[in-house]
Amino acid sequence: MSTITQEIEQVIKQLITEKKQPSVALIKARLTTSLPIPVIIKALQAWQKNAKVPHIEKQHRVLTAEQRIEQLEQQVLALSTRLARLEADR
Repeated sequence: MSTITQEIEQVIKQLITEKKQPSVALIKARLTTSLPIPVIIKALQAWQKNAKVPHIEKQHRVLTAEQRIEQLEQQVLALSTRLARLEADR
């Protein structure tokens, strides 16, 4: 069982212990690992049907060189804008 699966099960058990109905929002708020909403929805639906969370592994997204360059350009632009604002505030 993956650590993500274990963590989701643990969060659901905590919510039930607290007499709260497990929901996507409550689960997402308590997770230490950031997961996409569709993954949490599927896990919750599986738990509601079978009282068991399916095996979930964190997928590492592989970016193309173009995607990486685009992200870096956006970061540089954001940092440059922030730096300019900070210098203007002096």
